[in-house]
Amino acid sequence: MRSVLVIGTGLMGTSVALALRARDVRVHLRDVDSTALRTAAALGAGTVAAPTEPVDLAVMAVPPPLVGRVLADVQAEGVARHYTDVASVKGEPWEEAEALGCDTARYIGGHPMAGASRSGPLTARADLFEGCAWVLTPTADTGNDTLNSALELVALCGAVPVLMRAAAHDRAVALVSHAPHVVASLVAMRLEDADDRAVSLAGPGLRDLTRIAEADPGLWTAILSANAQVVADLLDDLGEDLRQMVDGLRAIASADEAKGRAGAETVEGMLRRGRAGRTRIPGKHGSGPERFEAVSVLIGDQPGELARLFADVGRAGVNIEDIRIEHATSKLAGLVHLSVATGLTTLLKKALQARGWQHR
Repeated sequence: MRSVLVIGTGLMGTSVALALRARDVRVHLRDVDSTALRTAAALGAGTVAAPTEPVDLAVMAVPPPLVGRVLADVQAEGVARHYTDVASVKGEPWEEAEALGCDTARYIGGHPMAGASRSGPLTARADLFEGCAWVLTPTADTGNDTLNSALELVALCGAVPVLMRAAAHDRAVALVSHAPHVVASLVAMRLEDADDRAVSLAGPGLRDLTRIAEADPGLWTAILSANAQVVADLLDDLGEDLRQMVDGLRAIASADEAKGRAGAETVEGMLRRGRAGRTRIPGKHGSGPERFEAVSVLIGDQPGELARLFADVGRAGVNIEDIRIEHATSKLAGLVHLSVATGLTTLLKKALQARGWQHR
């Protein structure tokens, strides 16, 4: 692949462009937002100059409701040999493209399973897609050359291709992305008018749960609108689960001892199922679920302390699989929870203690 046109210079489009530029692919940028376009170009994502001949691939990094219309327009211009997108919903854009008479043989839907809570070109990274799943949704119409071009794009961005039907993809992302975003937003919404003193007690659990609620509401309205029925059905099911949990908790709170025991069994059973479901989430780089052990280290809130801790962990020959920071509210200190491979905690604790770190 020698040349690509990226249409849309937000987080996803600019990250695709940066990844391709790192592989010496010539990238042309296009966006109706001139500020985002200039910013992406200034970051080295490509040129704002229009291509003088059809590029090998056009990548549409626009919200799901716009994919079909943009595809029809750029195909009418003849700007590329093949076309794909990175929208997070696949069924509705393809149906719109077909209704608009697009050349669906030269178009394949795509969705890299990566992102960030904040949008815009300044949040883009060339390594955003490294090791992540990148779904491609070919149809009976999709040409072999178009599929191969999309597969090459995925490889150049360092991602792992996953072929799915559009409907199966939309059901899957409703479960693992869209419904969780709604739930996180609803939890965060309860904080808007909450008592300041109550909110001041928030810890890392609430921050982790509501982190994705920081994302652009306009963008997420477009995403949810394109997958509305599937997400609504899933939230209906979740509502039934919530009702069962509410009934269990009310039974515990009742004066009836037998009802209390039954309620406790219901609540514990659901919590256990939640714990079991959590273990099914894939590990890093799309590998199978992994089990780690945690070492908690007390750290001061001074510049360079976290870097010093990482360096000492590295000297111990231990790889950090995950990290969570819990800030203390009463002093300039906090706990850094380091997740490491099973069996390495004793080694790490001894090494850190020898270097003066306090740990749990």
